[in-house]
Amino acid sequence: MQGQPLANPRPPRLLDQLRHAIRVRHYSRQTEKAYVYWARFFIRYSKLQHPRNLDEYDVGRFLTFLAVKREVSPSTQNQALNALVFLYKHVLDRPLQRIPNAARAKRRQRLPVVFTKDEVQKILEHLDGQAAVIAKLLYGAGLRLMECLRLRVLDIDFDRNELFVRNGKGGKDRVTVLPSSVKEDLRACIEHSRNLHQYDLAEGYGEVSLPYALQRKYPNAATSFPWQYVFPSVKRSVDPISKRIKRHHIFPDTIQRKIKWAISRSGIPKHGSCHTFRHSFATHLLESGYDIRTVQELLGHKDVKTTELYTHVLNRGGRGVVSPVDGIAAITS
Repeated sequence: MQGQPLANPRPPRLLDQLRHAIRVRHYSRQTEKAYVYWARFFIRYSKLQHPRNLDEYDVGRFLTFLAVKREVSPSTQNQALNALVFLYKHVLDRPLQRIPNAARAKRRQRLPVVFTKDEVQKILEHLDGQAAVIAKLLYGAGLRLMECLRLRVLDIDFDRNELFVRNGKGGKDRVTVLPSSVKEDLRACIEHSRNLHQYDLAEGYGEVSLPYALQRKYPNAATSFPWQYVFPSVKRSVDPISKRIKRHHIFPDTIQRKIKWAISRSGIPKHGSCHTFRHSFATHLLESGYDIRTVQELLGHKDVKTTELYTHVLNRGGRGVVSPVDGIAAITS
């Protein structure tokens, strides 16, 4: 009916508001998924009550439930707390005050699993193609899996033997070593990426997601080859933020499954994963006599105490102590 005012548009749902607030602050997609998960979990735990109607005591009860009933790790409990703090501060505009005494998850000091050099070799023998190159970079450069998959063509400096890691853990950039033995394989991966990119351009596509506001600052960068991923996905997909069809990097689950399979086929009786290669990188560098500060810088650790954890798993057996019984055996033999 003419002259009748339009109805007010329906306000966005809470979780959509949360996603928007996270993206505005340039948090990673992994953080977005985790925060949305914990917000939804909190709402379901609270019998579908809106968080606006809940307070610090409800948050405290939820954290206690995670620690006591779900027996989550301290890092998982902290992640849930951070998600709710973000939700109340940036979405509901009601920052949480002091949370009542919530049971804290028990912190267990666990030493990282580390492969020996022979075990690394056995695992690599069961990998081929991009999975093999990625595993070599995880071990040879100390990369996290997502740091490796997010490598762009312009992040590889063959002349200086360097890899530039963008937006690593904690939003930090760093430079690490490019293993010489991986160069030729890496060049082959880049050539494969170039061929895919040219095919995409011919099909009317060829865009790649860019970090932060680079898309607006450099309009043509998204279709330029230097910004393409070194390890592109086989298929194009719809970008969840822009809704445009782009070519993303390889899905991490694909590499995780292949490396798990290679570890199993190698007959190695260790609970290893992609991240074990990073642990092995640090431990083997320290075994080779490299300074712990150098290793800290290559790993991108904020605190050297985190790097010092690897000194406890050096290949010396029992902190380098010779057992007294071995001395008796030497005398009696």
